[in-house]
Amino acid sequence: MSLGNLHHRASFVRNRALSASTLRRSHLRRLRQMFRSSGWPCQDPIEVDLLAAGLIERIASGDPGLRPDTIRVTDAGVQALALAQAQNRQALSAHEALVQLTAQWLVAQGRLVWTGLSLLSPDTSAGSWGPCRPDVFSLRHSSLEHALEPAIHEIKVSRADLLGDLRQPGKRGAYLGLAQRVWYVLGSDSQDTPIGDPDDIPPECGVLISRGDTLCVARPAPAREARPVALPTWLALARAQPLEADTSSPQHCL
Repeated sequence: MSLGNLHHRASFVRNRALSASTLRRSHLRRLRQMFRSSGWPCQDPIEVDLLAAGLIERIASGDPGLRPDTIRVTDAGVQALALAQAQNRQALSAHEALVQLTAQWLVAQGRLVWTGLSLLSPDTSAGSWGPCRPDVFSLRHSSLEHALEPAIHEIKVSRADLLGDLRQPGKRGAYLGLAQRVWYVLGSDSQDTPIGDPDDIPPECGVLISRGDTLCVARPAPAREARPVALPTWLALARAQPLEADTSSPQHCL
């Protein structure tokens, strides 16, 4: 093969690897499975896409009569996995930053705030109690149970994650089963454009949009009928520690 053909092939592989940012989760899941352990061909559409992109390759069997061909991840596939891993880390970091921003915004309002709770909700798609993990859960600082106003803030920093979440009414129903008010807090993309707007969010939920260190109320969350905080929730709160106030609290705008 000539040097020019080698350069062309290398450029082709690099371009295919860069397309990893557009791969669907099913492609990346298969790619990770193949990276952990090379295997036999599945001969399905996902494999066709990965082969065409140069992210996996077919290895011919030395003894076709006894052993079929195998599939393994190419160097371009490894680059694709590394790119996806870096994007996941960046998204997680952005998500955690917005969780903390929202939590401190609520602490500054005098609310008791928890993050990372694992709760049981009486309103799930199965019609029974089920687990849910709200990003931010808070209560008003009150000795009157009917005035606690439990609230949940769901944090979204990517458009794809937001749309995927909105396709899960059971998850939203679980939040509504626990809180008097439910909010979506929307981050911004790399161009500093919000990943969504109030029209994307169901009317039973409020919308906050982050702009730098500022949280702006795009649509207030409607208050639902007050209900007692369930015993499983109290037990989870008793095992957790509410957040303390940060010296630099986020700003708020209307």
